[in-house]
Amino acid sequence: RGVVLGGNKIGREAIVLAKELKVISRHGVGVDNVDIEAATERGILVTYTPGANADSVAEHTFALLLSLVRKLSLADKSIREGEWGSSEFMGFELVGKTLGIIGLGAIGSRVAKRAMAFEMGVLAYDPYVTQKSASALGVKLVDLETLLRSSDVVSLHASLTNETRHILAARELGMMRRTAVLINAARGQLVDEEALIQALRGGTVSGAGLDAFQSEPLPEGHPFTKMRNVLLTPHIASFTKEALARGDKILAMDLATAFMGGRPAYVANPQVLTKGATS
Repeated sequence: RGVVLGGNKIGREAIVLAKELKVISRHGVGVDNVDIEAATERGILVTYTPGANADSVAEHTFALLLSLVRKLSLADKSIREGEWGSSEFMGFELVGKTLGIIGLGAIGSRVAKRAMAFEMGVLAYDPYVTQKSASALGVKLVDLETLLRSSDVVSLHASLTNETRHILAARELGMMRRTAVLINAARGQLVDEEALIQALRGGTVSGAGLDAFQSEPLPEGHPFTKMRNVLLTPHIASFTKEALARGDKILAMDLATAFMGGRPAYVANPQVLTKGATS
C-alpha cells in the first residue's frame, strides 16, 4: 500500500495504525509534514519531489517582491475604490540593491539567477553549499549576520529542520536594515511570527511578502491581515500547472519503482532501503 500526500500531515499514530503501508509519497519538496522517524521505524519509504516546483516558487518569490516594493496590491485596491492616488504608492527599484538568500538549493539558486537579471547583487547563507558552487552562480557566500546587515531584500528558501526553525527570530530581525523587506515562500516556521509582527509594527523591518505561515490557513483577524506593509498569498508559490505535472511524474515513477522492489530516485529516509523493507 502507498499514500500520496499533499500539504496535509501524517503523524506517528496514523503510521503505526497503517499496518500494510509501504510507501509515503510526498507531492512536494519538504517532508516536514511526515513523521520521518516513525516511518523509518516501521520500514516505510518516504519519497518526495525535489526540484519539481523550483521554477514556480522562484517566480512567485519575485512576484511577491515586485508587488510588495511597488505596492501593487494597494494601488489596485485604490483604483477599484474609485481613488487615483500616487504619492502613497512610492516604491523602490531593485536595480543596484542586494538580495540575501537563506538557502541556496534548487529554489534559492533560481531566485539568484532571476535577481541578477534585475541587476541585483546576491549574497547567500547556506552551510551546506561550497564557495565554489556559489561562485559558479555569481553568488557570494556569507554568514547569516553579514547577510542580514547587508541586504535590502532577505528571501527564505531553506528547508524546515530543527536547525532552521525560527532561523529569523527577534535578534536576527533586529539585524536587518530598517529599509529592508522580507520574503518567505518557504515555510512559516522559519520565522518567529510574533517577532516579525513586532518588527513590522516598530519599523525594524520595512515590509514582508509572505506565502507561508506558522498556522495555515491564517487565523481570522491575524495581525498580518491588518498591515499595509505586508503582502499575503495562501501558500500557492508552487501551485502552477507545470510544477504539478512535474511532481506527478516524479511521484508516479518513484512509487512504481518502490513497488517493484527498486530504489526510488528521491527518498527522504534512505536507511530504510538498506534494510530491504520494501522488497
